[in-house]
Amino acid sequence: MTTETTTAAGSDILVSARDIGVRWGERWIIRHVDLRVERGMLVSLIGANGAGKSTCAKAVLGLIDIDEGAIERAPVAVGYVPQRLSISPTLPLTLRRLMTLTGRFPRRDIDAALAAVGLDRLGDPPIATLSGGEFQRLLLARALIDRPDLLVLDEPAQGVDLSGAGVFHELIEEVRRTLGCGILIISHDLEQAVKTGDDVVVLVPHEHDERAHSQERPATDSGVAAG
Repeated sequence: MTTETTTAAGSDILVSARDIGVRWGERWIIRHVDLRVERGMLVSLIGANGAGKSTCAKAVLGLIDIDEGAIERAPVAVGYVPQRLSISPTLPLTLRRLMTLTGRFPRRDIDAALAAVGLDRLGDPPIATLSGGEFQRLLLARALIDRPDLLVLDEPAQGVDLSGAGVFHELIEEVRRTLGCGILIISHDLEQAVKTGDDVVVLVPHEHDERAHSQERPATDSGVAAG
């Protein structure tokens, strides 16, 4: 049995998932996952490739259905930074134009979001001229423009060099302090997660067939470990 409910407005709990699982055909992508994000809390979702990190995040946000477990969500604004966004270098798209692709925002709000990530001094250059780190900052600015209660980042420092990744994580901490939002960050960097996160959820790749699904759950049958 699966349930998805809404928590009371104003609650510190933004999203809470209990023993959730997502199945594609006969294969369980994730199973027995517990995860909770509160206001001002940074939770890291860690796992190797194929462990189901993105699937778990999408399930928590309600973008895909769960097949078992329960999820409670508060009625809050969500900001999302994707793992990657491919834009053709021949597309005549500028920094500020990207900020308004999905909606119209007052200039002051755009300026504030760009200032929050340190891009306000760049002007309005073509997207193709930005470095990897600058582009990731731009995606973060786009996610911040609505001042989200919950910020979800899918491996946001991927493709950024080591020094740039460190600066980016410092920026995320500053965003958390400034907005007081909850943050769910998907990563494969366990060391960074332990160092900066309030909670760490580790997904382990595994599969369950239909026969296992119909049997009692074994004591060792777990797809998540929280630290």
